[in-house]
Amino acid sequence: MFQRIIHQRLNELLAQFPAVALLGPRQVGKTTLAFAQKAIHPDVVYLDLELPSAQRQLDDPEAFFAAHPNQLVILDEVQRLPGIFSILRGVIDQRRRHGEAAGQFLLLGSASGVLLQQSSESLAGRVAQLELTPFQAREVFNEGVSAADLNALWVRGGFPLAWLAGNDAASLTWREVFITTYLEKDIPALGPRIPATTLRRLWTMLAHNQGELLDQARLASALAISGQTVGRYIDLLSDLMLVRRLPAWSGNVGKRLVRSPKVYVRDSGLVHALLGLQDLDALLSHPVAGSSWEGFVVEQLINAAPSAQASFYRTSNGAEVDLVLEFRNSQTWVIEIKRSSAPSVSKGFSTAANDLSASRKLLVAPVGQSYPMKEGIEVMSPLEAAQLIAMQA
Repeated sequence: MFQRIIHQRLNELLAQFPAVALLGPRQVGKTTLAFAQKAIHPDVVYLDLELPSAQRQLDDPEAFFAAHPNQLVILDEVQRLPGIFSILRGVIDQRRRHGEAAGQFLLLGSASGVLLQQSSESLAGRVAQLELTPFQAREVFNEGVSAADLNALWVRGGFPLAWLAGNDAASLTWREVFITTYLEKDIPALGPRIPATTLRRLWTMLAHNQGELLDQARLASALAISGQTVGRYIDLLSDLMLVRRLPAWSGNVGKRLVRSPKVYVRDSGLVHALLGLQDLDALLSHPVAGSSWEGFVVEQLINAAPSAQASFYRTSNGAEVDLVLEFRNSQTWVIEIKRSSAPSVSKGFSTAANDLSASRKLLVAPVGQSYPMKEGIEVMSPLEAAQLIAMQA
């Protein structure tokens, strides 16, 4: 298995905080990463809270935790037991008084909205949050990655078992089963009573419209449901870390700005599975190819700088930037994404860069080597851009 970039960060947080919440969609490798902690914490207690037997062990949670002092307790799918957070707060505070501090609990969850709300209410100042995404190019490739290898990651997406499958057909089958399992088992288990067929249609429509402005009224009309219901369903998919709402830039530049967010299915492999696209040839012949590539690159770049503020910029006059990253040091980078191996930018990109007083201008495309363009624009591959952004962050 590839070494996850996030592994070191997880170790750092466990050495600093009593509890760490590791968030990510199902099958992304949270449990594998958690068990890698055995090299540092040889005495680990693991409970999968989807199992009734594990839940029974926490019938008296205070007694259970008291029986496992000085051990790292891993609670998987912790959102299944929301009442545990207030108890963890008491246990952590009591241990603090006795000189025990960091590395007590590792909380794994696949529903970020639920888990973040529960943990922030009960464990403020006691828990650090970390997101584990599907594999990123920085994790699976070295310098000089071939176009074919990068295309393979784009086609299959980054879920470990999809990426590591023996061939494209097997990868697609895994992703189709993953989608069905989410719709028919995982989402109902969280409580929402949502017809699986309706949610699949919405998810598929979002894949067809990858990276477009959110138009709830149009989606609602096509699905014969209300716009409010569409918003609720998209909220759910966002909480499950399967869909990203990329907000419009909201500063003041004295121009009429587009305010609606863009919506992306976060993993490109799921986009292609929802549309039945098995391999690169099928993808390149489909109208979604350009927007799918954009979404793939957006995920690579945002995940390289999780602390940066990410948005897009568009005015009514046609000034537009695919991705704006605002870093903590007040630098603003503007990024245009193209699928062409000989990319160019429009006047609207230059106008937007001037509007935002951009510190750096990147044009990200499937090029073999980076090179400069006029107006200070730097052309580079997604991998090079992600590495550069990670260094800045």
